[in-house]
Parts: sequence; structure tokens; C-alpha cells
Amino acid sequence: LGNMNLRRLPEGLVNRIAAGEVIERPAAVVKELVENSIDAKSTRIDVAVSHSGKNFISVSDNGEGMTPEELELAVDRHVTSKLLGEDLIDIRTLGFRGEALPSIGSVAEVSIFSKVIGKSDGYVIEVNNGKKTKVRPAAVVQGTRVEVRDLFKKTPARLKFLKTIRTELDYISNVIRRLAMAYPSITFSLADENRRRFCYNMEHGNFLD
Repeated sequence: LGNMNLRRLPEGLVNRIAAGEVIERPAAVVKELVENSIDAKSTRIDVAVSHSGKNFISVSDNGEGMTPEELELAVDRHVTSKLLGEDLIDIRTLGFRGEALPSIGSVAEVSIFSKVIGKSDGYVIEVNNGKKTKVRPAAVVQGTRVEVRDLFKKTPARLKFLKTIRTELDYISNVIRRLAMAYPSITFSLADENRRRFCYNMEHGNFLD
């Protein structure tokens, strides 16, 4: 190996490097979060963004929700709802909830609000560039809402690779449209800071653009 000085990288830096493998632009964040919502058996998923997702992304669903214990686990690396056992071939869901959320939380500020169906209490946990808070009670409707703020603020070099606001918004729209076609029974909507861009359910033929 020559005279290279080997060293173990700090956990925060490792997380940011790993995040780059998953989170390359706002549309990637939306895709990961919407897929988590689909896995939660949601029938409606609403996405809202500001500044094409660089400033703010919100993905809300009416799915099963997460308990306080699940919320705390969901933001840890290598925790997943995707594998039932240890068979990597036996994958029956879309999202590595415990992979996408920590990756997003390594390059942004993340708040996750959730309430389990049938329960009266809701909870929230926050992750600020890799550091998580304690789970605490919060006023939440049934399901889960994930809010992402200031994407790539701590890794500004990645911002240079993003396209124009309109182009990045088109990427987000295309992600949601493809998922809507694959899951026609779910209602999907997208709004930005100016207006609701669309809301449709392929199964019922509703479409607003």
C-alpha cells in the first residue's frame, strides 16, 4: 500500500458519504419517502416542496404510522422494515426505512411525525445533520409526515450539481407520476409554494394538473 496513512473516518463523515449514494437530488428524497409511505399501506400521499425541494420537502400519508420505539429505530442506520429475515432475496417492500431516513438526516434537517392507526397519541423525532433528538409527544393526525429542510446545506458542493428550480421540480413530478401509475389505488398529490400542481388517483381516473 505504500506510505499511505490509514485512518478511520468519523461517523458523521461516513454518514454523509453514504448519503451521497442515495440522496443525489431532491427527487431522490421524495422517492425514498413516498416509497416508505406506500409500504405503510397508505391510500393517500401528499407531497409539498419549496424551492424545488432544496428548502423544504414534506411527505404526508395516512398509513399505519410508527410507534415511539419504531420512530427512534427508523433514523438509525442499518435498521430496515424491508427484510423479514436474513434472506436478501426475500424482499417484499420498496423502502429501507432505516437506510433512507438516516441518509437524508445526514445532509438535512428532518422531522418525523407519526401516529399509529387506532392510537390517540402521536410522536415526533428530529434529526439535524446526523444527530437525533429524543422522541416526544406531538399533535399528529393518523399516519406519518416527514419534513426535510435545508437539503445539502452542510454539504454545499452537492448543490452545484443541481439543475434549475423548474428542472428539479420536473424530476420530482416524474417520480410521483411513475409511482402513481404503479400504484393506481393510491391518491397522490404534489404542491409547491405557488399552487397544487396535481392530484390524482389512476384507478378512479381523477386528474388535476
